[in-house]
Amino acid sequence: MTLKSIKRNIAFLGTSLPRECGLATFSQDLMNEIERIHDFNSPRMIAVNNNKSYVYGNQVMGQISQHQRADYSKTALDLNRSDIDLLVIQHEFGIYGGESGEYVLDLAEKLKIPFVVIFHTVLSEPSDKQRLIMKRLAELSFRVITMVQNKVQDLQDVYGIENVKITMFHHGVPFVETASRDELKDRYGYRNRQILSTFGFLSPGKGIEYAIEAMRGVVAKHPEALYIIWGKTHPVVQQEVGEVYREKLMDLVSKLGLEAHVTFVDKLLTQEEVVESLVLSDIYMTPYLGKDQAVSGTLAYGIGYGRVIISTPYRYAVEMLADGRGLLGNFYDSASLEQHIVNVLDHPDLQLEMENRTQALGSTMMWSEVAKSYAALFRDTIASRIVIKGSAV
Repeated sequence: MTLKSIKRNIAFLGTSLPRECGLATFSQDLMNEIERIHDFNSPRMIAVNNNKSYVYGNQVMGQISQHQRADYSKTALDLNRSDIDLLVIQHEFGIYGGESGEYVLDLAEKLKIPFVVIFHTVLSEPSDKQRLIMKRLAELSFRVITMVQNKVQDLQDVYGIENVKITMFHHGVPFVETASRDELKDRYGYRNRQILSTFGFLSPGKGIEYAIEAMRGVVAKHPEALYIIWGKTHPVVQQEVGEVYREKLMDLVSKLGLEAHVTFVDKLLTQEEVVESLVLSDIYMTPYLGKDQAVSGTLAYGIGYGRVIISTPYRYAVEMLADGRGLLGNFYDSASLEQHIVNVLDHPDLQLEMENRTQALGSTMMWSEVAKSYAALFRDTIASRIVIKGSAV
């Protein structure tokens, strides 16, 4: 039997839908695309649970309770006895148990099947424990993946990971066919409005208050402008402090008299709604406050659908919005955001030029394209295992 006739079996480790988590959505989107590739069977999932229980679909082959250390070793042994050819570890410090998520190493060190790691967060100044975890995962893995080129150097210099182990793939974006911007504005009741938007889970690090403050100056010059904030409060924030942040933002809107120019859509958006919220937008905003943020799925979506993007200069935004694909304001600075917004709304030709530049990159970031790169890496990883086994016989 030739390698071409073999259907490969891939499993993912991380959070899984219906848990409300960006990592879970990322995994599901990638798994959906891999399933469409002819030489892979339907991918499966090892779901990491927090303190809640979830009703999973058939693709979940096993579960780990985040803080139960024994689950990690047991899962490794189960995978070693299974028909899984390759494990994909989705890595964020907060989803695994132990200090900085160190329990994931118990699993990695006992695995006998090859694995790759997708690093969703790459801190420039990690703790000693964080550095150790990522360095050890890299040592044990076939390859580590980052989604931003400017983090490759950090992986080498800060974490001591060999360059040959590092691969950069863009954050994927799902394709959803929608109506045009004008048609969607009509459907949502926003005809003749200039729409600015932000979507995703609300939490204090999103810096939404600075975008709201910027709207006070924007509407003085463009009274047709409307800023839509789409999304629920982050589940962890909701559990810890409730709706304090959302209420603070709503109070700010009232204080500034912006009720006709800032609106909230408090719901978990479907994938179709996310894409429609972007397509109907004239400007997409990510005024985030964390300068070291290596990846933003929401920004990736904005680029994928060719929106004009105004952002603060966190690491991912600086790289992705280069070459005229967006505008960068300053952190904690509503005036700089206001200046960029007004500049775009004043100059429709600039808006069109930026949309075209952004779309040129965005078209390469659709999951249908990005998944091909992952599939090639998965094939190489599995083939290397077969070669190693064969040479050892």
